[in-house]
Amino acid sequence: MVFILGVSFAERNLVKKSLESFYGLGNQASARIMAKHYIHPTATVGSLSQKTVTSLTAELSTMPLETELRRRLQDNIERMRTMGSYRGRRHAMGLPVRGQNTKSQISTARKLNKVHRKG
Repeated sequence: MVFILGVSFAERNLVKKSLESFYGLGNQASARIMAKHYIHPTATVGSLSQKTVTSLTAELSTMPLETELRRRLQDNIERMRTMGSYRGRRHAMGLPVRGQNTKSQISTARKLNKVHRKG
């Protein structure tokens, strides 16, 4: 088991997939981080040296990931709601926000845009 940013990964996992498992890191960001640390795209977590793991952890700790990123997203939605913007009202009602049709296809948006009302 190798620990990166406090999360344990099996030694047979690919480094790319392990980095992508963090909320906020996608395909491009993980590839860029791996290139910066000279890690091969097919390298496994077990093949990393302790120095590389430490430098990866140090770089990831400076980036907004996981709960901080989710909190930013919720704060942005809450800010739009308090401003009374169109997008904020759509979020509050659980309707599509980005101009999708509402005649028949809003079931997904109603699931995803739920904002719990106080009261």
